[in-house]
Amino acid sequence: MIRWIRGKVRDSRRYAGLHEARPLVQSFNFAFDGVIHVLATQRNMRIHFIAAAGAMFACLFFGVTGLELSMVIFAAAFVIISEMLNTAIEAAIDVSTTSFNPLAKVAKDVAAGAVLVATFAAVAVGYIVFAPKLGDPSRSLLLAVRDAPVHITFVALVLTLLSVIALKVVSGRAGTPLRGGWPSGHAAIAFAAWMAITFVTVGTTYGTLVAALTFMLALLVCHTRVEAGVHTPGEVLAGAVVGSAITLLVFQLFELAR
Repeated sequence: MIRWIRGKVRDSRRYAGLHEARPLVQSFNFAFDGVIHVLATQRNMRIHFIAAAGAMFACLFFGVTGLELSMVIFAAAFVIISEMLNTAIEAAIDVSTTSFNPLAKVAKDVAAGAVLVATFAAVAVGYIVFAPKLGDPSRSLLLAVRDAPVHITFVALVLTLLSVIALKVVSGRAGTPLRGGWPSGHAAIAFAAWMAITFVTVGTTYGTLVAALTFMLALLVCHTRVEAGVHTPGEVLAGAVVGSAITLLVFQLFELAR
């Protein structure tokens, strides 16, 4: 009897854990849905994303420090967050009133002004970070490739993630951001990581072994997505191509510039 009770307790705890995990994943899906919605409907948001990607490339080209990279990332995120809040405020106001209201206009104008202030702040950060480096870009480029593989890898992964989101929006096959859609984001990140690790470890004692093991892990990620019915083989293949190609482009761009 006691064993039966203990078994029931374990089962109830296991069920409670699954019940809590599902809403957590679903909340991430809702959050990514918000990002995709803003990208699909707001022209300014697409401009901000392109500017953020350009800033990432500039960070690699000019060989910024970790602190400077953090400043650029924070500035870019600040602008994007401001644009998302502006869109949310406009949507909330449009739902709450169907006629002209001076206060509604003030709220929309203030929200748009917040985006403008954030943009000016991001431009100022960009000037502070990049202006001193414009005098010797070649030397900074070599330092970035030779001494900062972590920075290059991080930028490649960020660009891969941005590209996956953009492709989901353009293709109209977004699914839910953490489940389904074209291309597969999990496959893209897995193969981007494989390509980055291959470049970082090339020439080392165990570089070939590490690259092979990472490639196998990336294949396993792709297999699990297909096996679980989340993605089709075509979606997984597209994600693998996107992740590999973007990371290859990032590393080759700066290696060939030597």
